[in-house]
Amino acid sequence: MGEVDFIHTINPSSRCDGGDERSSMYSFVNALRMSGGDGDNSYSTNSLLQKKVLSKAKPVLVKNTKGMMINLNFPNYIKVADLGCATGENTFLTMAEIVNTINVLCQQCNQKPPEIDCCLNDLPDNDFNTTFKFVPFFNKRVKSKRLCFVSGVPGSFYSRLFPRKSLHFVHSSYSLHWLSKVPKGLEKNSSSVYITTSSPPNAYKAYLNQFQSDFKSFLEMRSEEMVSNGRMVLTFIGRKTLDDPLHRDCCHFWTLLSTSLRDLVYEGLVSASKVDSFNIPFYDPSKEEVMEMIRNEGSFEINDLEIHGFELGLSNHDEDYMLHSQISKAGQREANCIRAVSESMLVADFGVDIMDTLFKKFAYHVSQHASCTNKTTVTLVVSLIRK
Repeated sequence: MGEVDFIHTINPSSRCDGGDERSSMYSFVNALRMSGGDGDNSYSTNSLLQKKVLSKAKPVLVKNTKGMMINLNFPNYIKVADLGCATGENTFLTMAEIVNTINVLCQQCNQKPPEIDCCLNDLPDNDFNTTFKFVPFFNKRVKSKRLCFVSGVPGSFYSRLFPRKSLHFVHSSYSLHWLSKVPKGLEKNSSSVYITTSSPPNAYKAYLNQFQSDFKSFLEMRSEEMVSNGRMVLTFIGRKTLDDPLHRDCCHFWTLLSTSLRDLVYEGLVSASKVDSFNIPFYDPSKEEVMEMIRNEGSFEINDLEIHGFELGLSNHDEDYMLHSQISKAGQREANCIRAVSESMLVADFGVDIMDTLFKKFAYHVSQHASCTNKTTVTLVVSLIRK
């Protein structure tokens, strides 16, 4: 492919399938978006972690792309969706890998390569403009001259996004751990933005119930949109299977964000009541919870399930061999990463003025936990076949 032949962004307000109703159902989604643009605090600049995750999941992605083509008997048209594409170049790394895998396989099997529809989905307030600036980058990575079409599809992936039986391949990386809304019943989970060992037991249940409801909706929507024998590759932030479902390690990123917010309370920059009422719409499932939901929904067969380490900031380094300046820089990198994915929600509740101070505190707390080795966070990679 020498260049992308067609780019089109769908206007969500023109849809006629209940978009307004979904907006009211998912009232928190308006604040949930990755930081736009390409500046120092943007997601595009601070998404190296997500890029590394794509590299780890590449063997599963390639295997299932090939399996999809063979099982569908090399169709002449393929529709691929990246759900939760965010902003920046990462989504095009995935799309280029899928397109190149298809074209190489067709060449090896003496088959005519298909036309490929590459659909990039995220919430309506996502910065699609910055993403589409990377189309030339995509062109350079794709090695075929066959027709390829790129489009933007704004909307929640917990709702219908595509016509029935139109999708052949679905990819979603580091998106499904975001919930459609903050769970109900977290009033007693004070002074923490997420689950900690000190959280009441009902906090875990509230988060689990919301995840189960959302993930069930996701699977049901995709089961309607996908063709039989279509494939999905999904990557989550997850957690190790432990006896205590409340346990999160001391250096968990949301634990450190909670500590940083409490610092601002002590300094009089933020009210305690605001911190007590703020909770992140996020859930890191165990592999058992993911498998149970897939099996209970019943539309998909689990093809692969892999667990990888979670690498953020300092996790690849031994504190004994790091200089203080290196620890400080690694702490700042982790702070930049977490800021890029959470700032829109934090600004909605706390305002923009405290953000620089908050994430300076966060970077400091990361550096203080450089020796933390008992990590509970993992990356889950799951591939599914539509029955």
